[in-house]
Amino acid sequence: MKRILTIITIILTITSSTMAQALTQHKGEVENGYNFWLYNPDSIVANETEPKPVIIFLHGASLCGNNLDKVKTYGTIDAIQKGRKLDAYVIAPQNPGGSWNPEKVMNVLDYVSDEHNIDYDRVYVAGMSLGGFGTIDVAATYPDRIAAAIAMCGGGTVADLSGLCEVPLWIIHGTADRAVGVGQSDKVVEEIRNADEEAPRLVYDRVKGWTHGTPARLFYLPETYEWLMGHTLKDPTRSINDTFKLNNELLSNAYKGLRSTGSKKKTKRRAPKRARKI
Repeated sequence: MKRILTIITIILTITSSTMAQALTQHKGEVENGYNFWLYNPDSIVANETEPKPVIIFLHGASLCGNNLDKVKTYGTIDAIQKGRKLDAYVIAPQNPGGSWNPEKVMNVLDYVSDEHNIDYDRVYVAGMSLGGFGTIDVAATYPDRIAAAIAMCGGGTVADLSGLCEVPLWIIHGTADRAVGVGQSDKVVEEIRNADEEAPRLVYDRVKGWTHGTPARLFYLPETYEWLMGHTLKDPTRSINDTFKLNNELLSNAYKGLRSTGSKKKTKRRAPKRARKI
C-alpha cells in the first residue's frame, strides 16, 4: 500500500511540474498590451512542430486588477488546471480596469505569435460579462483574424458592429441576468441583423431562467472548445457549425472528470441583494 501511495505521489508531482512548464505568466512584456497567462501545449507534447490554434479567454469585471492569479479563478485557464485537455495555445490577459481594448488584445496575440508556432487561421476568442463585451468588440474590430467567437452575458461597446456579420458567433445570455441585462445582447443581435438580415453566421441563445453566473460552466465543457476549433479562416464561406443544446443537464456535467484545484471552506451565505458581475 505504501508503495502504491508513493507511485501516486510521484505521478501527481510530475503532472504538477509539467503543468507549471506549460503555464507561464507574462508581465510588462507587451507594449500597449496586457499582462497575461499563456498555456503552451507544446510543453506537454515534446517535439511538436505543427502550428496550433489559439484561444483567447477574456475575463469578467471581478478579475480585473494587477494580480494575475485572479485570472485563474474561473474560465479556460482554471479548466486546464482542473484537467481539461486542450490542444491549443490559450492566452488569458488581465484587464487592469475599464473596457477591454481590442487593439491591446491583438497586440498580445502578435507577441505570442512571434515566439510560438500558432495557426493564424484558427484564432478564437471567448469571454463572459465584461469579457463578453470584449469578445464582441474584438471580433467586430478584427473579423478577418478571428475564426469564431463565443460571447456570454455581455454586449458591445464599439461603434461599428457590422464586422460581426463575417464571424461565426455564438451569443449566450440568460433572461434572469440581473448584472448585465439580456437587452445588451439583444442590441448586438439587432445590429447584426440590421447589417445582414439573414445573419447566417450568428447563433443567439437567449436562455430562460439563466442568471449572470450560469454560463461560466461552459468554459469547463469540451464541447465549447470543439465548437470553437471547428471553424477556420480557410473556409471560404466561413459557415457556422451546429451548436450543442444548452440545458441544466449539460451544465451539471460541466466538471465531470475534472479535479479540484483547492478546497474551499463551506460557509452559509445570505442571498445577495443584487447579482455580482464575474
